[in-house]
Amino acid sequence: MNGCIQISTEKEKLDIGLIYDFLSASYWGKEYTLDTVRNSVKNSLCFGIYKDGKQIGFARVLTDYTRLAYLADVFVIENYRNQGLGKMLLEHIFSFPELVGVKRWLLATADAVGLYQKFGFRTLSNPERYMEKRN
Repeated sequence: MNGCIQISTEKEKLDIGLIYDFLSASYWGKEYTLDTVRNSVKNSLCFGIYKDGKQIGFARVLTDYTRLAYLADVFVIENYRNQGLGKMLLEHIFSFPELVGVKRWLLATADAVGLYQKFGFRTLSNPERYMEKRN
């Protein structure tokens, strides 16, 4: 992995077009609009991962910084996969000072179960207690 890798929470550095293009083509984000992406970035703790100053990945966290955090929209663009960058991004998120004390983390995934298991994620211990409302 040649080049300088940097992870930042600075929203002004984020390439909203790149994020939108990736998410709107993903299995989970097909319904995302550009406004959806802008609003989700505005209202979340966001992490961009950059190589030589160019954004190559993204993740966001919805949280109260104490009891609950939901990890969403995690990706590394295809040309940069299989280099440990997704793992690096997750390690950065889970060691981020404001998030270290969060008691419960949640996420949804259909294709990265193995990666998240390496960070302690398991299926819900009491799924019968969880509900959802979809609009």
